[in-house]
Amino acid sequence: MAEDRDRLLPAKSSTSSAAIKGRQSSVAATSAGSAAAGRRPLFHGMDFLGLKKRGQGLRSWIRVDAATGSSQVMEVDKFTMMRRCDLPARDLRLLDPLFVYPSSILGREKAIVVNLEQIRCIITADEVFLLNSLDSYVLQYVVELQRRLAVPPVDAFGGATSPDYLPFEFRALEVALEAACTFLDGQAAELEIEAYPLLDELTSKISTLNLERVRRLKSRLVALTRRVQKVRDEIEQLMDDDGDMAEMYLTEKKRRMEASFYSELSHHPFSGGAGQSVSAPVSPVSSPPESRRLEKTLSMARSRQESVKSSESNDEEHIVELEMLLEAYFVVIDSTLNKLTSLKEYIDDTEDFINIQLDNVRNQLIQFELLLTTATFVVAIFGVVAGVFGMNFPIKFFDEPGAFEWVLITTTICGVVIFCAFLWFFKYRRLMPL
Repeated sequence: MAEDRDRLLPAKSSTSSAAIKGRQSSVAATSAGSAAAGRRPLFHGMDFLGLKKRGQGLRSWIRVDAATGSSQVMEVDKFTMMRRCDLPARDLRLLDPLFVYPSSILGREKAIVVNLEQIRCIITADEVFLLNSLDSYVLQYVVELQRRLAVPPVDAFGGATSPDYLPFEFRALEVALEAACTFLDGQAAELEIEAYPLLDELTSKISTLNLERVRRLKSRLVALTRRVQKVRDEIEQLMDDDGDMAEMYLTEKKRRMEASFYSELSHHPFSGGAGQSVSAPVSPVSSPPESRRLEKTLSMARSRQESVKSSESNDEEHIVELEMLLEAYFVVIDSTLNKLTSLKEYIDDTEDFINIQLDNVRNQLIQFELLLTTATFVVAIFGVVAGVFGMNFPIKFFDEPGAFEWVLITTTICGVVIFCAFLWFFKYRRLMPL
């Protein structure tokens, strides 16, 4: 039987085995080359793998716990932070110190993304993640937040209020707003202290050095005004949108999720394999009557409507709290913007005054040039007379001894008359104040 099978199978040639071995060796070489090419950068001088690792690498965060107020330094990568706070990648990009983004406050489902000057943090209902930095404002933020978490809130009558009077996320947001407003107001105050003496010196002495210093001062003022205006617009935009303010109440959303979870557990207790409760008696009727089914539907609709009404009333109350908080810091940042606006107006007034001075000097130069031109014209009359009498032709007037004096006196009188006529014309045309 084995001999018949060998006879029916085709003969194995040495060439086919060699071809198979060569093909296997070529495939192995190709795979090795592709692996080596994968390790090498695609373009010369550009390490895309290094850029990818650097974008996904660990980053130092300062975590502040809401319950205890304790802080700790954590090394967390980008994807872990995205999953933990339920944030998209574009929101974490706003907090990247390698990029420069304008100030923004974003309310998300489980977190608030805050990018206000030096304060770049993620606020949740239970904790705050702050980018670790050597800036003093970051350390002040952590210390101030811990101090406010340690002290219970106090109402208007001096008594301690309930713990949910001002939720944790609002306290953290308030500290961030306070730090940003304090930083911007401090920079505006420093700019004012430097600007007013410099502008007064410029009005008294116009020089290239003073003009250059004022130019640099104005560029700093424009940049600071743009940053303050962005923070002000962001707060105003939040105050104008009730939906964004309601989205930022993370404690209430967390409480609702827990309440809905517990209500589902209470309505659906542990069941057996057939989907029925273990302790519930088995009804001989396969389905409830229509009246019981309708009553159950109506009761569920009423409970849902009551929960929606209560949540809406709570949202309105919390929106009022957040709006009052934002309005307080809106007044502060608006005052800083008014300072910068007043300083810009003072600079504009100084520029107008300098331009008026320069125009006055220019007008005086033009008047002097006009008088000098008129005097040059009058003096040119003497040259005309000298040229006429210098011609080589006989005149009897040359023989008189006092002819030179008469010519000189006559020419002088004519020149004075012509100069006075020019002055009268200038005054008549109001070309110069005479």
